[in-house]
Amino acid sequence: MITTQRFEHAIQKLYSAFHNDHLHPECAMQCAVGNICDNKDAWKHLSDHHGSLKLNYVGRVHERIGRKFSGYSPSELLKIEAAFLSGCGYELPLHHSKLKPESPTNKDRLFNGLCSAVEVLCELDQMKNVMDTSELFDYNKRPISAPETVS
Repeated sequence: MITTQRFEHAIQKLYSAFHNDHLHPECAMQCAVGNICDNKDAWKHLSDHHGSLKLNYVGRVHERIGRKFSGYSPSELLKIEAAFLSGCGYELPLHHSKLKPESPTNKDRLFNGLCSAVEVLCELDQMKNVMDTSELFDYNKRPISAPETVS
């Protein structure tokens, strides 16, 4: 499968963060986008609320001048983060009065969030979702004959 350089870098960083326990949805440096942006939190100033898809003034300025963060525009970063948080079970945007999971660093929860983020990463680069297993388990596609038995 042909991928883009930004996609490869993002996937490598997310994979490493997941397996090294450096992924935390509520931390701007350890969330999906925080990890993609080399564990820096400058990206959080692109929006007024963590998990929001709405760019603030700073975000709109960076978007208009074509600024990229680790290869992604401000609006793309917000989409990636929103998908990750939503996949982790958060009600968006994050706020103390909104629904949030009891154990945010549960591996299953983080994996679900990563699957959602990877889906968005694939959409942004107009690729087939690399996490989609539906074809692998599509039993209606073609019949598989039973193995022959030896007599």
